[in-house]
Amino acid sequence: MLASNRRTLQNFLGPESPIDVVVPGVKMTGCTTPRKGRSTAGAGGDGLEEAWLVSEAPAKKPHAKAAAWGVTVSFVLRRGHFNSFVLLLLVLFVVLAISVTTTKKDSGGGGGGPEQRETTTATPPADDAGAGGQGECDMSSGRWVYDDAAYPLYKESACKFMSDQSACGKFGRTDLKYQHWRWQPHGCDLPRFDAVKLLQRLRGKRLAFVGDSLNRNQWISMVCLIDTATPMLHKSMAGGNGSLVSFKIHEYNASVDFYWSPLLVESNSDHPVHHRVADRVVRAGSIDKHARRWADADVLVFNSYLWWRRPTMKVLRASFEAAAEGAHRAVYEVTNSLRAFELSISTWSEWLERHVDRARTQLFFTSISPTHLHSDEWEAAGAGSGGNHQCYNETEPIMAEGHRGQDTDPAFARAVEAQVARLGARGVAVRVLNVTQLSEHRKDAHPSVHRRQWSPPTAAELEARTRDPSSGADCIHWCLPGVPDVWNQMLYAHLVSSS
Repeated sequence: MLASNRRTLQNFLGPESPIDVVVPGVKMTGCTTPRKGRSTAGAGGDGLEEAWLVSEAPAKKPHAKAAAWGVTVSFVLRRGHFNSFVLLLLVLFVVLAISVTTTKKDSGGGGGGPEQRETTTATPPADDAGAGGQGECDMSSGRWVYDDAAYPLYKESACKFMSDQSACGKFGRTDLKYQHWRWQPHGCDLPRFDAVKLLQRLRGKRLAFVGDSLNRNQWISMVCLIDTATPMLHKSMAGGNGSLVSFKIHEYNASVDFYWSPLLVESNSDHPVHHRVADRVVRAGSIDKHARRWADADVLVFNSYLWWRRPTMKVLRASFEAAAEGAHRAVYEVTNSLRAFELSISTWSEWLERHVDRARTQLFFTSISPTHLHSDEWEAAGAGSGGNHQCYNETEPIMAEGHRGQDTDPAFARAVEAQVARLGARGVAVRVLNVTQLSEHRKDAHPSVHRRQWSPPTAAELEARTRDPSSGADCIHWCLPGVPDVWNQMLYAHLVSSS
């Protein structure tokens, strides 16, 4: 190999350049003397720089030292070969630089810098009716898919804060197929609920559900989704049977609250326990009494529909205190329920416009939760020969596309959407969680008779249940785990995407 190198160098420099090759260290000696005032002895600098210094001086004395690559070469430079020698050094330097660069790349980029990962940005959450947005997927449009591998998201018995109103398994329901259905939107996927990610979003904040027992149903679902996924966190419940119940996650200084206000404005049904009255009265223009209990929340989820489902209602123009002192001091207007609802939802809207912090507070309104009180809605003519059994013994969803029950009145939904649009025009964003259509299909997911009886049945009720077991069925609220978990997956999608 040395002989070959000798021949190559001889050919490059020319036949008149004597070359003497020796093998020891890593020094190259030549016949030139360094520039005056610069010593090459022990120079540890760049070999290329020293070669340039050597080439500038005339040849006088042999064996001037210069750095080389593994051999010691003695030679005499002639003036005619100056350019050739310079070119050789440049070529060798380029080859060395390429070799070093390649080695660094093969060893993982060199320098041990942070690894660059390919990232994928999630698409914004699906949009729901009442909240515009181009390019977003409509999470409310889809179908139910049986998925016993991924659902339910938690076990009923694992939730320490489960409500007896929703604990269907605890009260004797053995067909648990209703827990395994997954809502699949047509154009996207619902994100998997991640309790830790949600709590990070809610750190130091307050999420409040405001409304009736169906909003409480959704609140309990959210509590169980968080509780079962974070067994090591310190959590507590405060409020009991009061209007305001607060679920606290102490490590995050966060709370998930429920406030009982079934008609949103003041009414004679505001007591959290004793609220069943035959003659329902609302103060359609008064919401402050309730609003002061949830005004500081960072996220507000409202609902109101079920308690308006009667032909007429009384709208009180004075205060309830004045009405209690004497009927002559109270001014009532008897009106149809839709008109009373429109007056009340307008009051709600005006309060939000005046008081809500647009930069801080996120606002949601959960749409109508449908009932399944009429089995003839899904049974073929003549199939229900035993009469109306409501949702009793129903174990499968309604698969007919676009099913809508007779208790779902779209006029109430339009009244909400009109106020949401009005608020949007004034810079107050309210997102409607459109849960109505997806819930219409789930006649199988109500407690039916598998629920706690809050008061002992009367003799007449016992006799009626003997004749018809479905007479005591609850086909309004929802078993948990179940349908409200999907509502909260939709809510979760909006909350985490906005952080």
